[in-house]
Amino acid sequence: MRPSGGRESDGLATGEDRAAGDGRATDGGPGGEAADGPAGGPRHRRGHRYRRPVLAGAAAAGVAFALCFLMVPANGATAEGADGGWTSEAAARYWTAGRMASAVPSGPDGGKAAAAPTARSMTAAPGAAGSARHFEGVPSVGVLFSVDKDARAHHCTASVVRSPRRNLILTAGHCNPGARAAFVPQYRSGATEQPYGIWAIDRGFTHPDRTDTGPGSDLDFAFATVKPDGEGRALESVTGGNTLARTPGYTTDVTVIGYPTARNDPADQAIRCAVRTARLTGQRQLRMDCGGFYGGTSGSPWLRRFDERTKTGYVVGAIGGLNGGGPSGPDSHRTSYSPYFGAEVFRLYARAAAG
Repeated sequence: MRPSGGRESDGLATGEDRAAGDGRATDGGPGGEAADGPAGGPRHRRGHRYRRPVLAGAAAAGVAFALCFLMVPANGATAEGADGGWTSEAAARYWTAGRMASAVPSGPDGGKAAAAPTARSMTAAPGAAGSARHFEGVPSVGVLFSVDKDARAHHCTASVVRSPRRNLILTAGHCNPGARAAFVPQYRSGATEQPYGIWAIDRGFTHPDRTDTGPGSDLDFAFATVKPDGEGRALESVTGGNTLARTPGYTTDVTVIGYPTARNDPADQAIRCAVRTARLTGQRQLRMDCGGFYGGTSGSPWLRRFDERTKTGYVVGAIGGLNGGGPSGPDSHRTSYSPYFGAEVFRLYARAAAG
């Protein structure tokens, strides 16, 4: 169910916006920039935008859990407790290298989740002029994997954000991993062991007024809590995290990092693009023009003042918004959208950080 209406509000952050801990980063983040966001030490859908995920197909034994990422309770945040049997250790056992390599939705996808590109759209593959380039990735950005009705899928990107409990990730509101969801930081295709492990998603939080079009698409962002690993460590203590910050304006310089699915980009590798943003006409959203952001990149963070040493920055947006993050059509990978981060994203962050 998608409630309609609601638009991210303008104005200064309220006390609720800053309720997620004592800290606003003043000197601990990249570049020493202050932010209306969480504090902590620095230390990684676009499923394709014009279809919604429908997962079906390959058998996966023992799938009896229902971890819905987006459920809207009366308090305005989404929340659902995961089944106690779904731990990060269980996620690591289930999501083998082979399963991850073959994890693509078998049906149509929404937003920048995972629709196969046409021959025309592949003319601007990552690395070409005016497009993103492949690279090794960063620890605070990774891939969302899920199992739903015996289907396996990678269809979104997510990033770690600094928080008091050090267990929070950010993605697009339209991303819905489904059952047995997992986050894989700095995902490496085909790796026997992932460099920063595999983490079970616990609870999801999204805005109840989010919609695919109209003012509600300005609210297309979501957070999720992640369970500790087998050693009891919190995610952020292993990967580091980016500082959640207000969008400084419609025109700003950002580094965008995401993971297209192998079906859309056979390299099955992280991509990045340094780009200047502009306003999406008629919406409280940003847009960027950079090719290569195919299916799987919804939720990709837009990082201001990205620090090449710490591999972190200030996250001021994430691929999402109108139509799931961009225009429809065969060349949709060339243009991406993001909600403008203001008071509403900090309210939702506060609820997610409180658990």
